[in-house]
This record gives sequence, C-alpha cells and structure tokens, in this order.
Amino acid sequence: MMSLFLLMNAADAQLQALHVPHYVQAGSFPVSEWLRPLLGNASVSTLIAIERSCWWLHITGVLCFLNYLYYSKHLHILLAFPNTYYAPIRPLGASKVNLAVTQEVKLMLDPSAAPFATPQDTAPPDKFGASDVTDLTWLQLMNAYTCTECGRCTDECPANLTGKKLSPRAIMMKTRDRLEEVGRNIDKHGTFEPDGKQLLGDYITPEELWACTTCNACVEVCPVSISPLSIIMDMRQYLVMEESAAPTELNVMMTNIENNGAPWAYSQADRDITN
Repeated sequence: MMSLFLLMNAADAQLQALHVPHYVQAGSFPVSEWLRPLLGNASVSTLIAIERSCWWLHITGVLCFLNYLYYSKHLHILLAFPNTYYAPIRPLGASKVNLAVTQEVKLMLDPSAAPFATPQDTAPPDKFGASDVTDLTWLQLMNAYTCTECGRCTDECPANLTGKKLSPRAIMMKTRDRLEEVGRNIDKHGTFEPDGKQLLGDYITPEELWACTTCNACVEVCPVSISPLSIIMDMRQYLVMEESAAPTELNVMMTNIENNGAPWAYSQADRDITN
C-alpha cells in the first residue's frame, strides 16, 4: 500500500509539473520526487491512469485492512486508546478489596468482637479469584486483546531474567488464546459448553504464577497500560482460596495468621517476650 501511495504521489507531482487541468500545485512530495524520473516519458493519459489506479487500489487496500484488523494481532491499533483510557489510576500494587473477606479478617483480629452476633452486611462471593477467562473482568480481557507482543514486560521481569518460567508477555498471549477458544465454542453452540479446559493449568501453570514477585515492572514498562499482574493475582487467589494449592511457605504463614493474628509462629500473648 505504501508503494501505491508513493507512486500515486509521483504521478500527481508529474501532472502538476505539466500543468494538467485539475492538478494544481498543492505542495511538494519530497519522497515521491525520487520516483518521478520513472514517469518522465509517460503521456498525460498514462499518468492520469496511474494516479487514479493507485488511488483506488490504495484506498481499497486500506478498507480491506480495516476489515482484517479485527481478526489479526493488529487489533491493538484500535484498542490501545480505550485500554489506556480505562487503565486503573489506583496506586500500583493495590489489590482489589473483597468486603466479605475483609469483614471476616477484621472480626478475627479483633479480640472484643463477637462474630456470631455480628450481622453479615455482604454475601460471600460464589468464587474466589479466577481459573478461566470467564472469571476475568472486561478490562483484563481487553488487556489481552490490546497486547502488542512487544516483549518489553518480559525483558524487564526479574523472575524471567533469573531463569524462571514466568513471562508476562506469554501470560497475556495465553489469556487471549483461551479467550478466542471460548469465543469459538460460543459461536458453535450458541452458549458456552464445558470443554474440559481452563486458563489455569491448561494454558498457564501454577509455577508461572508463583514465580511472580509482584514488583509491577511489567505494568510500568507497558506502552499501552496493560497489567499482567492483575491476572496473575486473581489466579493466585483462586489457587489459595479455592484449591488450597499455595506453596508450603505461604501455607505456614497463612496458618499462623489464622491462629495467631500474625505471620509468626507464636501467640499474641507471647509477643512481648520477644521484645
């Protein structure tokens, strides 16, 4: 298309130089000027045919590309703007607050609270975290489609730099692959039919998720404000709260928090002893 565009301008410039009617001097073509010698011996009718043909072929190519855009990775050209506009403005690293869980934690840490006498203001969620693309938010799904696959996030990821399996770029690409698979399933059946697969396990492994240090390097370096970390954290939450599949070190810490209100293996009454 660029060749057609340059050749069209070269023919246009030649027609202007010949003072052909309707081809008035409208400006210079510094790049296309290099192609003018190729058209030096062409007749006026030939130049007009070249200029008109290149114009129609060029605009047809543009219109065809706009239709192809939605089925290619170049979709990020359109989605980059809304994705950046709707990017969260909360501080990096801030996690989503689940009110039901927050209330339970406050009751557990407050020794004067009577949990059975306290009315529940919020209903517990049906599911904690995310195991498949259907559990992700619309913004996380748009993140997957917006990814330009430039690889900057992976280049800056400290886990990846130290040889871990985690690649933030791969997280977004796998999420998009699974999302497209779910879309084809819905197109075929009219509604989603369970296919025995899910994003967690079949596409993204727990090893990749637990390799993340939550440093936000991938989020900061992304040119279009994509957050692979949000997907990683939601899938981690599912592993911990639905599957109890956290690493041993984390299970020990969370057991201590549950029993002692702190990550250390001694009770609240014994804390003054260590001071």
